[in-house]
Amino acid sequence: MPERITIIGSGPAGWTAAIYAARANLEPIVYEGAFTEENRQKGTLPLGQLSLTTEVENFPGFPAGDLTTFLDTSIDEKKRKYMAPHGKEGVSGPELMELMRQQAINFGARIKTDDIVDIDLSGTPFKMKSLAGDEFESHAVIIATGARANYLGLESESRFKNMGVSACAVCDGAMPRYRNNQLVVVGGGDSAMEEANFLTKYASKVYIVHRRDEFRASKIMADRALANSKIEVKWNSQIDEVLGDDTNGVTGVRIRSTVDPDVTEELQATGYFAAIGHTPNTDFLKGQLETNDKGYVVWPVSHRTNTSVDGVFAAGDVADDHYKQAITAAGTGCAAALDAERWLSARGLE
Repeated sequence: MPERITIIGSGPAGWTAAIYAARANLEPIVYEGAFTEENRQKGTLPLGQLSLTTEVENFPGFPAGDLTTFLDTSIDEKKRKYMAPHGKEGVSGPELMELMRQQAINFGARIKTDDIVDIDLSGTPFKMKSLAGDEFESHAVIIATGARANYLGLESESRFKNMGVSACAVCDGAMPRYRNNQLVVVGGGDSAMEEANFLTKYASKVYIVHRRDEFRASKIMADRALANSKIEVKWNSQIDEVLGDDTNGVTGVRIRSTVDPDVTEELQATGYFAAIGHTPNTDFLKGQLETNDKGYVVWPVSHRTNTSVDGVFAAGDVADDHYKQAITAAGTGCAAALDAERWLSARGLE
């Protein structure tokens, strides 16, 4: 018998969809992803991008404080004992994701630690196959696979992730290590301009490192960055290495000229922000859903999570190329579950 609803993905959008679908007695099954080396390298392990961050200061309901007892009593003991000790400064990304996951389980969601690697959306019920070899059908599907940040691919980037290397200024910029210190933003598009301007609210100085002699960004965004007295642009330059150590994390970067490769310079900085875009995790869909020019799944109906295929819904960063926040992802996860529930009900499948 086909599943009524399958949720693919396990970030804020996926778990919120699972909570709402489970509370509606739809018995959702969640494919949260697999613990594979490929997923680790791509940044697509279970629990989404938020599991790769440290403190989360901007998710409503979690002010700074000691959550140790709450975590000990809220999360399954078998899971809890493998989690890092609580930092007593508010909720961390991994903690928040484990709490959401546990809440979904509490309401009856079923979890598969596995990837969907093949899906046929040509007719209902939709056919799916997992990495572990599961083959099944589902009447409705919620795609909540998120988007992964693009990095340059340097070994030093990976080494200092969560220790000064970030891809989200809005998420991390207000953290203590970045305040009143010099920071580096890599990129030349609108995202880089926006990140750099945002970071000047906290930083003493922000370097923008760009490999060309002009920005790709829109003129208004570029002009805004160039007019900011706290921003200095390093033109015709690329990141050669992120500098730091295991105690202090990022301490600076070494940049190399793209005009004369023999010319290098070291910049002191406590933070390195990659602003070279995101890649939505849609490879497994093989082009079966309409996407925009950036590859994000399109929501063709205003204020709804419907996709171009009837019965398939999308939530979170896989479809949102604008806000890219945990709270907005959770909101669309809620919406996707409600949209899917109503779609199933209209067909007598609830």
